Amino acid sequence: MPDRWRYLIDEDIDHRFEKMVQLRRQLHSQPEPSGEEYQTSLSLYQSLADAGFAVAMGPEGRGVMADFPADRRRTASQTPLRVALRADIDALRIYEQNQTPYRSQRDGLMHACGHDAHTAVVWGVLNCLAELSRSGQLPWPVGVRGVFQPAEETATGARDMMQAGVLNDVGAIFACHVDPSRGVGRIGLRTGVLTANCDAMKVTIHGRGGHAARPHEASDPIAAAAQFINSLYLSIPRVTDSQDAVVVTIGQVTAGHNANVIPDQVELRGTLRTLDSRVREETIGHVRRIAEGVGQMCRTTIRLEFAEGAKSVVNDSKLIDMLRRASADVVGCEGVESIHRPSMGSEDFAYYLDHVPGALFRLGCASPRVGASGLHTPTFDVDEESLRIGAKVLARAAVLWCDPQRAAREFDAIQDLLA
Repeated sequence: MPDRWRYLIDEDIDHRFEKMVQLRRQLHSQPEPSGEEYQTSLSLYQSLADAGFAVAMGPEGRGVMADFPADRRRTASQTPLRVALRADIDALRIYEQNQTPYRSQRDGLMHACGHDAHTAVVWGVLNCLAELSRSGQLPWPVGVRGVFQPAEETATGARDMMQAGVLNDVGAIFACHVDPSRGVGRIGLRTGVLTANCDAMKVTIHGRGGHAARPHEASDPIAAAAQFINSLYLSIPRVTDSQDAVVVTIGQVTAGHNANVIPDQVELRGTLRTLDSRVREETIGHVRRIAEGVGQMCRTTIRLEFAEGAKSVVNDSKLIDMLRRASADVVGCEGVESIHRPSMGSEDFAYYLDHVPGALFRLGCASPRVGASGLHTPTFDVDEESLRIGAKVLARAAVLWCDPQRAAREFDAIQDLLA
């Protein structure tokens, strides 16, 4: 049967499903935050090396690259050698409130964005494809690279991994992200813009400290911070075209050490999210004008710093078509849903897409049993049946991308353009 490989993928993923769940739970119970993913990386490195992959550690011992086969060589007619499958491995600084046996054992740290699930999915796909390749049961040679990336939450990990050569000899990259707004057995796909640009915003408010009983003798930066935040939330929607998407959020406020002392400085940190570069620049201008006005009113000085973060994820249409075909094969056409509007969330997966075509899909992870809480919440969890589905979809997409007839057609098309 020409398509027997699809059934063999399903059998293999089903066979190793419990190991995928075990890995996900191990990672969930021992989370590591962005920039500190040393033990997670070492564990993945050892596991994949033992399984016969050519492995390399990312910068500073964080992150892992795993190749199979290890000795694949460039041919004259096909320059893209491998398809990369990306997972992220960092956790968030959130206190977990779930009471599961695999809940976080590290206070204040939690896999609240599903990175443990992403890692288990890609780990399962790599081992599945390697096993079927060794036994000669794939329809054509398949070259894959697993990318287990640190520091997605701080939007630095993708760039670090690229500097380490993670995209060398890679022709395309796929990824999935769990989605608690979709039930298990549902796949969300969107061609083009999927996520927002995200800029980090730091606001430093300098005032003059004083006694809490005599605020008239001080220039209260906390009062200025309150006015600034309130003005930001009220004004930005009123100066932005209602058809343009903008989200400004302050997520961190740092000030003072004593309840009866007015401090001399407040620091705010937040994010600015947009879908359009013009809207981004206009919004930054609005924020600066608000800061100037509040500073004058409250007799303080407000300094703004914007650090450009992850750009929008823009999904490649051909790769989305492959994912659509793979998803329909796994969950049926009725389980494949179109994502009609971009998300205002951000993903540093976008950095890879500046260099190679890529696509990220949404993997439904909610069920009546588990998964009702949103991402980045202390009760977030996934129905682990989603791991099985995500692995079957990604494995199919990787095999489809490596189809030599497809590669030959694209190579011929490129040659025609160059002629």
